[in-house]
Amino acid sequence: MSIALMSGIIIFIVLLILLLAGVPIAVSLGISSILAILPTLDRAAAVVTGAQRIFSGISVFSLLAIPFFILAGNIMNRGGIAVRLINLAKLATGRIPGALAHTNAVANMLFGSISGSGTAAASAMGSIIGPIEEAEGYDREFSASANIATAPTGLLIPPSNVMITYSLVSGGTSVAALFMGGYIPGFLWGLACMVVIYFFARQRGYRSTKTFEGKEKWKVVLDAIPSLLLIVVVIGGIVGGIFTATEGSVVAVVYTLILSLFFYRTIRVRELPDIFLGSAEMTGIIIFLIGVSSIMSWVMAFTGIPNLVANTLLGVSNSRIVIFLIINVILLVVGTFMDMTPATLIFTPIFLPICQKLGMHTVHFGIMMIFNLCIGTITPPVGTTLFVGVKVGKTTIEKVVRPLLWYFFAIFLVLLLVTYVPGLSLWLPGLFGYI
Repeated sequence: MSIALMSGIIIFIVLLILLLAGVPIAVSLGISSILAILPTLDRAAAVVTGAQRIFSGISVFSLLAIPFFILAGNIMNRGGIAVRLINLAKLATGRIPGALAHTNAVANMLFGSISGSGTAAASAMGSIIGPIEEAEGYDREFSASANIATAPTGLLIPPSNVMITYSLVSGGTSVAALFMGGYIPGFLWGLACMVVIYFFARQRGYRSTKTFEGKEKWKVVLDAIPSLLLIVVVIGGIVGGIFTATEGSVVAVVYTLILSLFFYRTIRVRELPDIFLGSAEMTGIIIFLIGVSSIMSWVMAFTGIPNLVANTLLGVSNSRIVIFLIINVILLVVGTFMDMTPATLIFTPIFLPICQKLGMHTVHFGIMMIFNLCIGTITPPVGTTLFVGVKVGKTTIEKVVRPLLWYFFAIFLVLLLVTYVPGLSLWLPGLFGYI
């Protein structure tokens, strides 16, 4: 048995056992990685090397963007921005069938992209729009499924912490290129879901009874402009080369603080310590996970596991279409039981070299991978966005599964387009000269 195969088996079996036993995923990654390298190195060398890899894995300047984007997102979640974006989305959707559900979809794309969290979008939008939809006669399962299906779009539409993580583990793929590459796939996901919403709503006769009129429209737009300017300032600054993604994350924090404290006046100074503490806790979890996953990445490279997987897949077929389809299926399955960050850290070193051999650009692969893992956030058993959406929608998973199947079908079609039409991910980065 080769070292790569033996190490791969040890990692898989130990990781699976530890996860099933309820051991935190960061600890599971570290233990399985150290055990996998023991047949090659002695215990002392394995432990010392693991500690060194953790330190080197988190000693990366670009990782500073993650805590600041998390902080900016938490400030926005508490800053009353959701209501203003909902009103703007409602203005855009008008009186089309299922207008409120369409409003939910558009608002999820706007708020999710600003906060960088599908779970936050599902919670904020579902809790605000859900009662309004119920009052206008919308079925709870219809409302909840529309909210759940469209919430992950903000993970593709930048800024996105997962993209920063992928940039690190893929060997320095441009964050700006990834940000630009996520726009079209993210919007296509949202539009595909809106098509499903339209047909459901038309069949059931759901129409909005109230829209904004006259001067109300201008007030809605003016209220939302400061929130939308965050996207322009941060993404525009990064793409325009005015500042890096890390500096842009700090700009986002300063901007949201000024907006929430002095312009909207929705946050008080005494609430800030609680916001800072919550952001620090989330940052600690993610950074530790990244550090520990660096051990696994090194073990895989040292033992040759990516080459083993590549040779195995390429032995199955030489067709790009077939290989990409197999990778998509694996990532879809992985996404159903693993969070996005650890899945990105574990599977990028395995699948990226294979896709590069077949001519796929690193930006294209990153968007395809993140798209797959986003689907996992609304799929049992670890679909956090699904659980949040069901809770705020006051329904059950069993009741929303059936309507969600239609959304999954539409999303899978978009996934195939993203996989086999590189221009959807590469056109905007190319237009701005990032690839």
